[in-house]
Amino acid sequence: MSESERQRIEQLRERVEYHAYLYHVLDAPDVSDAEYDALVRELAALEVAHPEWASPDSPTQRVGGLPRDQFAKVQHRVPS
Repeated sequence: MSESERQRIEQLRERVEYHAYLYHVLDAPDVSDAEYDALVRELAALEVAHPEWASPDSPTQRVGGLPRDQFAKVQHRVPS
């Protein structure tokens, strides 16, 4: 893998994390869903092409983000 590809993976991970935080935590996305999806697809493709740089903490390895603080905590009568 070239150094530029490794750098691109790191850059994409940072951008995807940033946009996921804006979307999931702040409810204030600043890119379209299509733009976000394109970043994730590019990152996933690079990780598949270069598995030596795949990482378990990559945003391609999890779904969503942290919930907003504004969500009320609910105690269920029956555990789910």
